[in-house]
Amino acid sequence: MKINGICFSKNGIEVAERIQKVFETDADYAGEEAFWVCKSSFRPEKKSPVQSLRQSLHEWTDEHFGDSDVLIFISAIGIAVRAIAPFVKDKRNDPAVVVLDEKGTFCIALLSGHIGGANEFVQKLAARIGSTPVITTATDIHNKFAVDVYAKEHDLELSSMTYAKEVSAAIIGGESVGFYTPFPINGRLPEGLVWSDKLFQETEANGERTDGISLGINISPSYSRAYFNHTLWLIPRCLTLGIGCKRGTKASAIEEVVKEALDSACLFQEGLREAATIDLKAEEPGLLAFCRKFGLPLRAYSAEALREAEGTFTASDFVEEITGVDNVCERAAVLSSRGKLVVRKISRDGVTCAVAMADWRVEF
Repeated sequence: MKINGICFSKNGIEVAERIQKVFETDADYAGEEAFWVCKSSFRPEKKSPVQSLRQSLHEWTDEHFGDSDVLIFISAIGIAVRAIAPFVKDKRNDPAVVVLDEKGTFCIALLSGHIGGANEFVQKLAARIGSTPVITTATDIHNKFAVDVYAKEHDLELSSMTYAKEVSAAIIGGESVGFYTPFPINGRLPEGLVWSDKLFQETEANGERTDGISLGINISPSYSRAYFNHTLWLIPRCLTLGIGCKRGTKASAIEEVVKEALDSACLFQEGLREAATIDLKAEEPGLLAFCRKFGLPLRAYSAEALREAEGTFTASDFVEEITGVDNVCERAAVLSSRGKLVVRKISRDGVTCAVAMADWRVEF
């Protein structure tokens, strides 16, 4: 975690030094980086972790808003609000912003309380330095299920922030929110969620669901079935791409075939967690470029390892003659995911692609 903090007075420096001591001595903060500056005529002592800031506050915020996990302001809350206002864009990408007063009495989660982690950060830090945590998100103060927090904790991608807000508003208001998943479930559904495995059907009269549940959550990597009029998909990263390609294949060609494979089974691109291939292709420039673009690690296996993959695969004598194994993409996907094929080999323009899904469970 990268933390950048700023203060504006001698008292602010003292609070920053207290916080930095916690970062350096508490095991819960091991490995986290914190950088402190002070925008003031008062100069910190040489041994202080706080450095004098020569930039304007606007320049400092512009520089660090996008590359920080947490921004800490030790100041009036208005200073923090004005500083970050030009840079706030999307709660899925904005950093956690935390504000403390100059005595460290209150520790306030100002921005990105759930997805950015400001609420959790504030609770932990306040306990360490003796501050009062201030959290204002509705699901927290009412102790209700927060879908964005759940998604973050379980590494799930939200399909729609609009529907996520609707889900939270409904739960806070005491309304039922539908729930469906094709995966096994460990634990009990949180209060406010109601199981529904009925496909969405519109009535001719008013276009509403016949069972009365119009808003719901579906945890799945596939958008093939909308069980609710308004469906919020929580997308698990449980899909592995198996890829084979001719030498010199461009990343754009690989991307087109991958899209075709995903579309064929109505799979979200956000559900991808990795790509896999044979070691002969581990340094293929086009494949590496494709993986970089989509942030996917590339796993490479020997022909011997691929032959050990369990399952029934689309065999090719030509592929076996070239690589030493009868199929690369399907075997690589299954071997790396330790799961089952959900898209069999698609072949086009010198690229072969398959998709496997890992054994995955919903945890409550």
